[in-house]
Amino acid sequence: MAASADPGTVHTSDARDLRALPKAHLHLHFTGSMRHGTLLELAERDGISLPDSLVSEWPPRLSAADEKGWFRFQRLYDVARSVLRTEDDVRRLVLEAAEDDVRDGGRWLEIQVDPSGYAARFGNITDFTDLVLDAVRVASEATGLGMAVVIAANRTRHPLDARTLARLAARYADRGVVGFGLSNDERRGSTADFEGAFRIAERAGLRLVPHGGELRGPEHVRTCLDTLHAQRLGHGIRSAEDPALLERIVEQGVALEVCPTSNVALGVYSDLTSVPLPTLLEAGATVALGADDPLLFGSQLLGQYAAMRAAHDLTDAQLAELARMSVRASAAPDDTKRRLLADVDAWLEGTAP
Repeated sequence: MAASADPGTVHTSDARDLRALPKAHLHLHFTGSMRHGTLLELAERDGISLPDSLVSEWPPRLSAADEKGWFRFQRLYDVARSVLRTEDDVRRLVLEAAEDDVRDGGRWLEIQVDPSGYAARFGNITDFTDLVLDAVRVASEATGLGMAVVIAANRTRHPLDARTLARLAARYADRGVVGFGLSNDERRGSTADFEGAFRIAERAGLRLVPHGGELRGPEHVRTCLDTLHAQRLGHGIRSAEDPALLERIVEQGVALEVCPTSNVALGVYSDLTSVPLPTLLEAGATVALGADDPLLFGSQLLGQYAAMRAAHDLTDAQLAELARMSVRASAAPDDTKRRLLADVDAWLEGTAP
């Protein structure tokens, strides 16, 4: 899937500029936030051979329709992770992710990371978490973007590893870590086995944000709600298939981190017009659009808004409400939320500077 040359280009003469719409970005993975150019540069520096799908054929053609397809996706992710060798590499990735979000109108970013994926190279999970949090602090000061971290466990690893990460996240709950997640192929393992880790995070007051409802359907969303007490769902898009479940999500105020471009790239939906965003909005669900892994899907935060505007003919009022919902669902401080919501209103009224 090729990236759009200018995803913020308006499609009618009176449509407002989506770049100027203030947004919160709640679904962005650490490794997947890397710029393609940075990947190529770091790989060349250290003599790392990249597959054609990350060089001449970028963005790669992906599918997660079966286990083999997901393995290929994960392999590309692992290759990308391998180019981060130094502390400066990590700081560069975080700063560039912040700059990209600011360029797209982002005003608050929660970046998700699994420290265990970097522990061997950067000392241990604590050392790496310290590095990421300091990089986030510096990037936030440099760009003006509000930033926080979600620590995520890998569901393909042992649930005891997840408990270790949950305790780590709990220790940093007042130092920039705002949530605890569970990522990787949701078809793997038993979600209920991670209940203990989520109870640790819950007691620490962290937001509970597991992946669910993308590669598996409504039954897995229910498991995430019942067992993990999910407050936000990474993806959650397939909740649209079950009206009763969707009603429950609305009643409980569970936010859905919908990532349209990755949904299509991984084969969950055939095209952007098939992404059931209108169904979610009509039901009253809280939706926060996210880019997921721009490095692998070729589309940033702005591209998600532009794609949904074009695919579903969304009005500026609907787009503004999507931005408001992203802010409300975030872990941003209350004063930041009030300021951003006022700025969204100004964008819609045409009075924003």
